[in-house]
Amino acid sequence: MTQPIPTRPLGATGRQVTLFGLGGEGVLRTHGRMAEAVPVIQRALDLGVNYFDTAPAYDQSRDYYGAALGERRSDIFLASKTHERSRDGSLWLLEDSLRRLRTTYIDLWQLHDLRTTRDLDAIFSKGGALEALVEARQAGTVKHLGITGHHDPAILLEAMRRFDFDTVLMALNVADVHRLSFARTVLPEAARRGMAVIGMKVFAGGRLVEPGRLPVAQAMGYVLSLSGVSNVIIGCSTPEEVEENVRAAREYQTLKDEDMRRLEDMTRRSAPAWTYYKRSG
Repeated sequence: MTQPIPTRPLGATGRQVTLFGLGGEGVLRTHGRMAEAVPVIQRALDLGVNYFDTAPAYDQSRDYYGAALGERRSDIFLASKTHERSRDGSLWLLEDSLRRLRTTYIDLWQLHDLRTTRDLDAIFSKGGALEALVEARQAGTVKHLGITGHHDPAILLEAMRRFDFDTVLMALNVADVHRLSFARTVLPEAARRGMAVIGMKVFAGGRLVEPGRLPVAQAMGYVLSLSGVSNVIIGCSTPEEVEENVRAAREYQTLKDEDMRRLEDMTRRSAPAWTYYKRSG
C-alpha cells in the first residue's frame, strides 16, 4: 500500500491539507503547454496531493486545472487569488476564474502579492477588493479568505491587523531569517491569531536545490519544521518533480533545533541571492 502524504490542519478552516501542495508556478505558469501541464496536475492528484494553487496572474494555469480536475475537483482544496485592488475588478476575476477552472466555488480566495501601504489603502477603502472577498464568501462562491506576500513582512502584518483573514501565504525558506524575516515576524503573529500559514519560495525559485546545494528533503523539511506552518506549495515542471516533492513530504521528519540553525548558518553568506524576492534594504 502506498504511504499517504501526511496532512495538517489548515488553521481554523476545518480542512486537512497535505504537507506538499502543488504551486501555480513551474509549467503551470505558461501559455500553450496543455500537454505538459495537465500530466503534472494529474500526477499530483494520483499521488494524493490535495492542496492546489493558482492565480489569474499565472498565465494559463487556471485553464490547465480546468482541463485536469474534472470529477476530482471535490477531492481537493483549490486556492486562487486576485491581483486587482478594486471590488469590481476582483469580482470580474473571480467570475473568469470559476469559468476557466470549471468549478462553482473556490476553497480559498486570496489578496495576491501585497507589497505596499498603497496596496492596502486601495484594498481596504470603499469599493476596494476586500468588499469583493466578503461578498463572495457570503455568496458561497469562495469558502475562505487569505492574503499573500513575499516582498515585505510589515505589509502582511498590517493587512492582518486590518481584517481577520483565515490564511496567509508567505515566503519561507532556510535563508529567510537573515533579512526581513517572515518567520520571525509574520509567522508568530499568524499563530497568535489562529491563521493558517502556507509557505512559498521554499526552494527560492529552485536556486536552493540546485546540484551541490541543499537536497529537496532538507529545504522542504526546514520550512515544515517551523512552528505554525500548515503546508508548503511548490511549482513543478514535470511529473518527476511532483514525485520528488511528494517523496520528501512522505518522508518528512521534524528537524532538530541544532539542524535548523546549521542550515541557517550555511545560507547566511548567500542569503541576498536566496531572498531575491524581498524589497531592498
